[in-house]
Amino acid sequence: MKEENPIMPLQKASSENICTDDEALIAAQKAFGITYLYPWQRIVIANILDAQIPAEKIENIGNSDDTELYKGKQIVLLPTGAGKSLCFLTPSLLLDGATIVLYPLLALMSDQKRRMDEGGIKSVVFCGGQTKEQREENFRQIENGAKIILANPEVLQSEKLVERLARCNISHIAIDEAHCCAEWGDTFRPAYLNLGNVIKKINSPAVTAFTATASPQVLNRVSEILFGGMSHVVRSDSDRPNIHYEVINTYAKKRTAFLLALERPKPLIIFCGTRNKSEDMARELASYYGPDKVKFYHAGMEKTEKDKVEKWFYPRTDAILCCTCAFGMGVDKKDIHTVIHLEPSPTAEAYIQEAGRGGRDGSIANAVLLWSPKDSMDSEKFPKGSRQRVLKEFAESKTCRRQVLLDALGGEQAACNGCDICKNGHPAPKAIDGKIILDLVRHHRKQWTIEELNGQSAILLNKKIAALYRMNFYEHSDTDEIITQLKNQNLIKTCTFPFKGLITIGNKEQEL
Repeated sequence: MKEENPIMPLQKASSENICTDDEALIAAQKAFGITYLYPWQRIVIANILDAQIPAEKIENIGNSDDTELYKGKQIVLLPTGAGKSLCFLTPSLLLDGATIVLYPLLALMSDQKRRMDEGGIKSVVFCGGQTKEQREENFRQIENGAKIILANPEVLQSEKLVERLARCNISHIAIDEAHCCAEWGDTFRPAYLNLGNVIKKINSPAVTAFTATASPQVLNRVSEILFGGMSHVVRSDSDRPNIHYEVINTYAKKRTAFLLALERPKPLIIFCGTRNKSEDMARELASYYGPDKVKFYHAGMEKTEKDKVEKWFYPRTDAILCCTCAFGMGVDKKDIHTVIHLEPSPTAEAYIQEAGRGGRDGSIANAVLLWSPKDSMDSEKFPKGSRQRVLKEFAESKTCRRQVLLDALGGEQAACNGCDICKNGHPAPKAIDGKIILDLVRHHRKQWTIEELNGQSAILLNKKIAALYRMNFYEHSDTDEIITQLKNQNLIKTCTFPFKGLITIGNKEQEL
């Protein structure tokens, strides 16, 4: 007879075996096999369940006017991997009515639908492009006890759909990745700005907005959009100690990303600033590794293409994915060991979100930001203290990088042994690729034109790399990028008469 796994009885314990009368924990254990709820999960779930009780039935609640203002309206900050989905799935098992869960991405809705089907939770999806018959079938499923309604903000712009949902006894509305209200609502997804009106029309007793990271400004904006400014915040620690932050100064970032992809633990993600860059980065790496180990992913792909890449990536332990932020939200691959940013994220919130795609299994994950003089100059256009300037402060900090990010989110303090400065005792070294070319100019002042310097630089850089990898990495476009930035920094310059057109050292030679 096969020996029984001694852990399994605990994981699959029925309510009779659980030493608790906590109905939320019993429901979660029976449905999901978990043995405990974190304190912040208990608070969020309790708030959702308490919101279902009419105020007149609650005794000794203190100032009832204030209680009613905030009752059922909460913004929840939980770091990636902290069990956010349990906060709305668990109460959905206990509530009489259904729970609407709003997601920002169709791919994320599809993935969550698959997970709920696998977990035996009855759910329906509302999205654009559905037929009348599909919508009617969804409402039949809701009438027959479907617990979860998955939707995106755009589909809820239909007044007819919202009116039908308002008659479906909706007990709870959950907004996932709620920072998108502030990040996207004022720019390219105005449907987020109308969610407050949708919430009022559906008139659910409880509404919960979830996000992993948000600064005080973003929290205020989310509260204003969804709740008219009347909400309370539940948060756990924003810090993920297993994410180790590192900044690498470099001029030719694509070459540096290529080298890191060869050296760093996999699975590995490279976040790229544009769709074209994600495709270009993937092509170059695929030429070395082969197309089966490297793919790209961005919002311009067809859904079938995205699904194919996701199915390829999730089980792989040796994969490299070059992607835009479209792959950020909702990815549930737990064993990503390295996250590289080819370009800085626009805000601290976005960077923490994307870096947090690593190490969801609790293992150490390295988050590497590639930083160039061009990035530094581009960041100068934003005022000091602005959300858009935080990544410059992070990249150029001489003290703990982790604390720079946490300060941007409201000043939470954390002991750090997981950033390059705290680990090494000093900031990141200057960019090696720029130094090599600058030294070349120093030794050959006023001898070469910029075209000649470009060719000689490529030869020298490739000579150093070839000793390790037996291949040429640097192309003329790479060395041209380095030379252009050195000129913009005034570290090198083009001479005038009598050495017109020749390259020499600039006025800031000492800086590199």
